[in-house]
Amino acid sequence: MSITLENAEKAIAAAKAKAVEIDTKMNIAVVDAGANLVAFARMDGAWLGSLDISIKKAKTARFFDMETGMIGGLSQPGGALYNIEHSNGGLITFPGGIPIKDASGTVIGAIGVSGSSVDNDHTVAHAGVQAL
Repeated sequence: MSITLENAEKAIAAAKAKAVEIDTKMNIAVVDAGANLVAFARMDGAWLGSLDISIKKAKTARFFDMETGMIGGLSQPGGALYNIEHSNGGLITFPGGIPIKDASGTVIGAIGVSGSSVDNDHTVAHAGVQAL
């Protein structure tokens, strides 16, 4: 099972609302269980360079079914996943990507957010997940 367009749009709406609340502009991507883009929003004035990053954060979270910040911790020099960001056509291993699970705990997609500090990116992504 994968996330529906309706739920992806609901996650994006909640993430956008959180971005407005914390006064930042974000790029927000939602991918399905196969890591295919389902929905995307670029808030007016959001950085163009963060567009690709948001999509890669969502894909990274889905590829490994964990938050991108957790992968980042494992990919530091000497870590078990050192240099993993060079795989899969390029991964993003800092906060802002979170898997989306259904009620039974099955991963059905992921959200990726980029456009501000990594703390803000994670906060906005988390709001999108919480809306579901």
